[in-house]
Amino acid sequence: MNEFFAGMLAAILSMLPGGVAEDAGYPGYLEADYVYVAPVSAGRISGIAIEEGQTVAAGELLFALEDGQHQALLEAAEARVASARATLENLVTGSRTQEIDVIRASLGKAQSDLALAEANLVRSEKLLVAGAVPAVRVEQDRAALAAAQAQVQQLTAQVGVAELPARNAQQVAAEANLTAAEADARRAALDLGDRRMLAPTAGVVDRLFYSAGEMAAAGAPVVSIMPAGALKARFFVPEPERAALAVGATVAVSCDSCTAMTARITYLAREPQTTPPVIYSREERGRLVYLVEAELDSPGTLQPGQPVTVTR
Repeated sequence: MNEFFAGMLAAILSMLPGGVAEDAGYPGYLEADYVYVAPVSAGRISGIAIEEGQTVAAGELLFALEDGQHQALLEAAEARVASARATLENLVTGSRTQEIDVIRASLGKAQSDLALAEANLVRSEKLLVAGAVPAVRVEQDRAALAAAQAQVQQLTAQVGVAELPARNAQQVAAEANLTAAEADARRAALDLGDRRMLAPTAGVVDRLFYSAGEMAAAGAPVVSIMPAGALKARFFVPEPERAALAVGATVAVSCDSCTAMTARITYLAREPQTTPPVIYSREERGRLVYLVEAELDSPGTLQPGQPVTVTR
């Protein structure tokens, strides 16, 4: 029931002399606070699992949106997590044993070449003294020895570096990349989960605003649910009798085709439903009416919009 109807009813009541008599009851109508379920992001509805008038439990599937693209994004995010984790583990533990073994083997060969270069230099120096070889041969053997020594030093350093873990700055960067990748994967998983809309509360499905195959906009309600206990009576009391009511008080609610039932007042308006003159004379105060809301204890089969009469 919209506010226009409430205003019209209040205006009619304010025109009656002296408001509404308590013995006749207070006129009103039934209203409900609905829960509207809408998708977080836009998408085509792939299926609707409920019907209007159906009772649903909290957490029950209501409808689903197409999720092929979101599934692919999640798989890509999980792959980035695996890559970032592997990079971090490699930096923390250093090179693999097989890689170090290859470098050690190269170092062993370089050490053998160094020993051979040292022997060749000693032999050529002796032959030079005897005049059996030219001086240029000795210089060549000395250059070969220096190259062999440099090769051994280089491979020795490579073995040491391969056995070391990553430097602190590299490890911090790799950890940050892994954290970011994991956050992206969680976000992708949440986005994929949002393609399946579950009932946020138990109640009765009131309206379906879309059909399967239609495009649902982000934030646009697809389903409205009337939760249990959401039905309430809205009625109006004249100004002289407002003070006799209080939040939490019990009132009786009846209609043309139902038996009387009880309700508990949950709201009392502070402002009247009419715009009176600046000076509140006794006559004008009698025309003021105030909105009151009361939650029904056992609404049964009553529906929103039904006119009711409330008595104390």
